[in-house]
Amino acid sequence: MAGIGFQLNKLFQKKGFLNLCRAYVYAGVISIGPMILYVFMLLGITLVSLVAGMELQEREVLNCMLTYSLLVSLFSSNCHSMVITRYVADQLYQKHYTQIMPSLYGDCCIQLLCALPLYGIFLFFSGVPFMYGLMCLWISSVMIIVWMEMIYLMILKDYRIIMAGFTISLMTGFLLALILTLLQMITVERLMGCLLLAFGIMMVWYHELLVRYFPGQKRGEFSFLKWFDKYRSLAVTGACIWIGLYGHLCVMYFGPLRHQTMGWFYTAPMYDIPALFAVFSIIITIISFVTSVEVKFFPKYHHYYSLNNDRGSILDIEAAEGEMLDVLGQELLFMGIRQVIVTILAIVAGGFVMDLLPLGMTDLGKDIFRILCVGYGMYAMGNSVMLILLYFEDYAGAMAGTVLFAVISIVGTTLQMLFGKNVYYGMGFSVGAAVFLLLSIIRLDWCTRNLQYMLLGRQEFMQGDTKGPLVWLSGRLERGKESHK
Repeated sequence: MAGIGFQLNKLFQKKGFLNLCRAYVYAGVISIGPMILYVFMLLGITLVSLVAGMELQEREVLNCMLTYSLLVSLFSSNCHSMVITRYVADQLYQKHYTQIMPSLYGDCCIQLLCALPLYGIFLFFSGVPFMYGLMCLWISSVMIIVWMEMIYLMILKDYRIIMAGFTISLMTGFLLALILTLLQMITVERLMGCLLLAFGIMMVWYHELLVRYFPGQKRGEFSFLKWFDKYRSLAVTGACIWIGLYGHLCVMYFGPLRHQTMGWFYTAPMYDIPALFAVFSIIITIISFVTSVEVKFFPKYHHYYSLNNDRGSILDIEAAEGEMLDVLGQELLFMGIRQVIVTILAIVAGGFVMDLLPLGMTDLGKDIFRILCVGYGMYAMGNSVMLILLYFEDYAGAMAGTVLFAVISIVGTTLQMLFGKNVYYGMGFSVGAAVFLLLSIIRLDWCTRNLQYMLLGRQEFMQGDTKGPLVWLSGRLERGKESHK
């Protein structure tokens, strides 16, 4: 995300309410694109299926298959996203622009080869019709590519084209679904086909946008694997974020609140729906991180590091460090205050909103929602602090916080489900998020008190003779590719 703040800063400096709204919309799509896509996808499918008169069983199966496909694609991309981001940043710094697109192709190829066979085995034995399973695999594969393309798109400046692709693809799929509904031709497979078309358009659109900016070459698709050996902690951090954030939902599919839709596809509506509503309470913090910390903190951070790299005077470096830390502390404080206010408002108003909507929420669902609101609020703040740790290259600290978050969230939810009371469901995730936030703050405090040590004593550089299994695999794949030409 580093560097996006410069472009957003230009948007925020433009006067007028419409320009301000446009800047926030861009920041929202950039920072929470997958979340927005998922919410729009579920809302659109629910609306179309209700208008088409689909039976409840079919709607539940459709939503469940899409949710599973989304979780598989997000887990796969999360394991790669942070390392790939580091790789792309290093290539840009060294002006190796021709290495950008090959790394996208190679990474998507490896993800598809690793994730789809495992998901395919699950689908084969899940008890769903063959065509349902095939569509799930297809949607997951396209989602994986789209998520990775969105990571690469972070470094571009053409927000209008990015937004156009986002909007046109969604509207195309939605309009096709409405046409099929009017023709009374709607089925589960055809609705999944509409979604596949929407994601397919987005995938092609974003690929063409990337190709326009970055020239490609026919070699080097697997050179990025060396970065996985050098920055293993980043891969672990990305995976643990997914486990901590979504794992508690999966655990609940084995508990007393679970509901079987078809075969091995289970849901827990009394837990899933409150969780979905609770997620909305952290959108303000996610966008705030981009629009506030990125826009205001990153220029100070860049100036401080530039002085160190360009041999600035001691007095200038100390002054830049103090100014950077002042801005960082102020922005994190404001972000925390905003999140506390939004969490309180969500807890107070959430129950009334659920009563107005035809969700069938009981008092248990509302209790779970309140607990999860607190948990997601602490997660949002902990994740923001963890991202600042990555700015200071404290990869070990970031990994430690996310590992504890994942372990406590999963273990706590399991213990709560086995031995606790229903009204406290969600407490395991919330405790994990609280530990994540606390440890991240403690680690950030240590980093800010030892910045010169972090900068000069612990900074890692990619060495040409780095050894490891993935370095060997990278060389083997590249040599094999050359020998087949």
